[in-house]
Amino acid sequence: MEKRKLSFWQIWNMSFGFLGIQMGFALQNSNVSRIFQTLGANIDDIPILWVAAPLTGLIIQPIIGYFSDRTWTKLGRRKPYFLAGAILASAALFVMPNSPVLWIAAGMLWIMDASINVSMEPFRAFVGDNLPEKQRTMGFAMQSFFIGIGAYFASKLPLIFTHLGVQNTAPLGIIPDSVKYSFYFGGIIFIVTVLWTVITSKEYSPEELAAFEKYKEITFVKEDHSAEWFTSNGKSHLTKGTLFLIVSILFSFVIYHFDLKKDLYVLSLGLIGLGGLAMVASGLMQKTNNTKNGFVTIMNDFQFMPKIMKQLAWVQFFSWFALFSMWIYTTLAVTQHIYGTTDTTSVAYNTGANQVGEMFANYNLIAAIASFLLPLLAKYTSRKFTHFAALVCGGIGLISIYFIKEPTTFTMEWLPMIGVGIAWASILSIPYAMLSGSLPSAKMGYYMGVFNFFIVIPQLVAASILGFLVSQIFNNEPIYALLIGGASMILAGIIALIINDESKITINE
Repeated sequence: MEKRKLSFWQIWNMSFGFLGIQMGFALQNSNVSRIFQTLGANIDDIPILWVAAPLTGLIIQPIIGYFSDRTWTKLGRRKPYFLAGAILASAALFVMPNSPVLWIAAGMLWIMDASINVSMEPFRAFVGDNLPEKQRTMGFAMQSFFIGIGAYFASKLPLIFTHLGVQNTAPLGIIPDSVKYSFYFGGIIFIVTVLWTVITSKEYSPEELAAFEKYKEITFVKEDHSAEWFTSNGKSHLTKGTLFLIVSILFSFVIYHFDLKKDLYVLSLGLIGLGGLAMVASGLMQKTNNTKNGFVTIMNDFQFMPKIMKQLAWVQFFSWFALFSMWIYTTLAVTQHIYGTTDTTSVAYNTGANQVGEMFANYNLIAAIASFLLPLLAKYTSRKFTHFAALVCGGIGLISIYFIKEPTTFTMEWLPMIGVGIAWASILSIPYAMLSGSLPSAKMGYYMGVFNFFIVIPQLVAASILGFLVSQIFNNEPIYALLIGGASMILAGIIALIINDESKITINE
């Protein structure tokens, strides 16, 4: 018994909501540093202001995935979550550019990113739920296409509105109207596209998914363990969590004692929270036979994640570390290193900031095109080689920005972004295509959320250390953050070559 093969337009409809999701995500990535700096943030404080976004994803996505695996309503299984997230994110997009002070903007980033996270991972699981194995590569490629197209137009919106006569500059501490109108437009598109997917797409019932699962061979640890097993596993988690907690507290003491940059507390406090969670939610509860608790299930499923997820973890870590450095520092690097200004009210600064919007738009357009070409390369080589080649291209693209002297349309807006766009297309599709075939449908949402750990943790690390490195080692020159990001992406590509991905890739002609 197999899932029905969907037509091109059915896959199109079920992926269409990603157009709006990515427009919201791209508006956030390409404009939030600009908003923070306009409202008075210092360059070395900007990474810490971005921490809310990945930290929110770390907490929310596995929880949303866990509950979406166990949800069935008249609306469906995954659709209630990405519809609710779309409503909240659209509202946040209207409020964000009207933030009067920095702390409100930081708070709105937290709300906006939380809402986008509520929508995003159920969409990933949606593909795994509804498509047969042979069509999943096509499904994730379609998502990558909409991600690229959505981000392309979202990144260009401030410049489009500027060309339409909307003001691109504003008094000190005020967000330009070109940015405000871009966020309003993005909010409308977000909710409309997600509604389209909700209305036009169907989901399999839990009973149908269970029937499909009987015919799918997956090695997975069952939950019907004995009480003795849970007690023993709980003791192990308690011991490991305690050691982790002690090391994390010592790390926090080192930061305090040597008066290191406060950004590092983000990393140390996050590690403390992880150690405490392992102790309480998994260790103590299992030891006392409180094994039906959702936290116990979440922690144990994390412990027994599929092997390929563990192999992909390091690739994801260095890939997303590089992306986070790009999203935070490209505006700052371009305006300072190439245009020679940090004055947010100047024409030079806002010209450079708009050019960064063009750069981000172009890499997403390249990604939209590459999303259908990379599977063809993987068909004739392998998925891991394809991912390696794409990531190396992205790393070279980021590093090349350092060497730009004359910011022409080609040398600035296109040449570096060709490599970044190829890498972005691969990051959005190849790892998910590798992973989805190893996941049981009953835990698809949860594991897609857990996979986000390996996206979020590197962003937390980047937010913790990049500000320190730029201010203390690189004399407040953010261009060096992009060089670090480029090297990180190349390293991710090299690690990708050792992944044991034995399954064949299938292309739907």
